[in-house]
Amino acid sequence: MSQDLIRETACTVVDKLRSGDVSPLELLDVLEKRIAEVDGKVNALPILCFDRARESAKTLMQKPAGARGLLAGLPVPIKDLTDVAGVLNTQGSPIFKDNIPAKSDLMVENLEANGAVVYAKSNTPEFGAGANTFNEVFGATLNPWNTTKSAAGSSGGAAVALATGMAWLAQGSDMGGSLRSPAGFCGIVGMRPSIGRVAHTPKAGIDRNLGVQGPMARNVEDLALLLDAMSGDYADDPLSLPAPATSFLTSARAGKKPKRIAYSPDLSITPVDPEVKAITRKAAERFAEAGAIVEEAHPDWREAHECFHVLRAFDFAISKANLLRTKRDLLKPEVIWNIEEGLKLTVDRLARAEEQRVGMTARAVEFFKTYDLLLTPTTIVPPFPIEHRYVAECAGKRFENYIEWLGIVYAITLACCPSLSLPCGFTASGLPVGVQVVGAPRADAQVIAGAKVLEDILDLRATTPIDPKVKR
Repeated sequence: MSQDLIRETACTVVDKLRSGDVSPLELLDVLEKRIAEVDGKVNALPILCFDRARESAKTLMQKPAGARGLLAGLPVPIKDLTDVAGVLNTQGSPIFKDNIPAKSDLMVENLEANGAVVYAKSNTPEFGAGANTFNEVFGATLNPWNTTKSAAGSSGGAAVALATGMAWLAQGSDMGGSLRSPAGFCGIVGMRPSIGRVAHTPKAGIDRNLGVQGPMARNVEDLALLLDAMSGDYADDPLSLPAPATSFLTSARAGKKPKRIAYSPDLSITPVDPEVKAITRKAAERFAEAGAIVEEAHPDWREAHECFHVLRAFDFAISKANLLRTKRDLLKPEVIWNIEEGLKLTVDRLARAEEQRVGMTARAVEFFKTYDLLLTPTTIVPPFPIEHRYVAECAGKRFENYIEWLGIVYAITLACCPSLSLPCGFTASGLPVGVQVVGAPRADAQVIAGAKVLEDILDLRATTPIDPKVKR
C-alpha cells in the first residue's frame, strides 16, 4: 500500500476500510514501515505488538464489513499506562518494566469491540506524572517540530505518533492536562471529555475522577469519531455515561455556531508567555467571523492551585502509597513528593479541597449560562527544552512545584468541564500553539461543534503529519 495513506484523515481511512478499498492488515503494513522510518528520531511508540495486531485484524476481517464496529479495523495505539492483554505495560516505571497483564482495561476492550486494532503502546512519563514525556525505561519522547524540545506529557507519545503519521487516531488520558498539553505542543487535537464519558476499569477507587480517558487525533472530525468509539455506559464502570443520541461525529459536521465566546489569557491564576497569549487571543477573536460575540471573561477559579494540589496528592496516596513503602528507590523524585504530600493530608484539608471543587463547578455551570464556550491557551509556554524536567518559571514568576505551571488546564479538570485543545498557530520559531476550547459539564458535543467551527476558520488541518525536524 502507498505510504500516502498516512496523510489521509482517519474518517477517510475508515471509509476505505468499510468499502474494502483497504484492509486492516494493509494498514498495519503501512504503519510498520512508517514507524521503522520515523520513530527512532522521536521515540513515541517504544512498545510494538504487530503480531497481536495482525491476529486481531484477521479475526475482525472474518466478520461482515458492516459488523466491524465504528472503526472498522483502524489501528490505534494505547498509552503505556493502560492494560492491553498480553502486551507490556510498564507505566513508564522500572518497577513494572516486565509487567504483562493478562486482561485488558475495559476501555481497551470497548475500543476493540468497536473495531480498533491495537498495534503499539505510546510513551509516557512514570505513572503519567509530569508534563514532559521521559522515563527510566524507554527514555524521552521528542517533539517532532524541533527534536530539542519537549512533547509535553503525559500523553506525549500519543501526540507525537499522530503528528508524525505513525497513527491516525490515538488514546490518551488526562488529569491535569496530560492529554491537552501534548496536543498543544505537537500541533494536534486532544480532548478531555466529561467525567464518565469514557468507561474504564476502576482501580484504587470507584470515584477517582480527576483523571479521564480521551481521544486524540489530527483534526476535530477524526477526534469525534474516536470519542464515539470510546463512549458508552458499562456495569464494570458504575460512573460511566450512556452514549449520546446524536453521535459526536454528527455534531462535529452539523456546523452549529456558538453565539457568545469568552476568552481568558490566564484565568487570573497564572502567568502566560506573551507570544502564546497573542496567538491564542487572535485565534479566539476569529470566532467573530462566524458571527459570535467574543468577550474577555472567565469564572472565578482562584482556589484552583490549592484545590488541585490536595486532590492530586490524595489520588497519588491512595493509588501509589504501597510502592513508596516497598519500591521507593525505583521511584522518581516527583512521584515520591506527590505520594508523601498525600500521606500528610488531614480530613479537614481534604474536606476543604472538595468544598472548593464543588464551588468551582457551580461557578462554571453558572458561567456557561451566559457563554457557549470559554477559550484559553492550552499551555502557558511554547514547547520547552527536552532536558528541562518541567517549567520552573514563566514571565518572571517562579513556580513552587513541578505542576503549578499547568494551572490553566487543571482548573478546567477541577470544574468538571470537557475541554479540547485545538492547534491555533505557530510561534516565530515555528513551534505549535494550542487554544483550549472549554464547555459546561457534559457539553462535549457543544465543545466539539465549536472547535470544528474554529478549525475551519483557522484552516490549519494540513500542517500534520510531518517528518521530524531533527535538531541538536
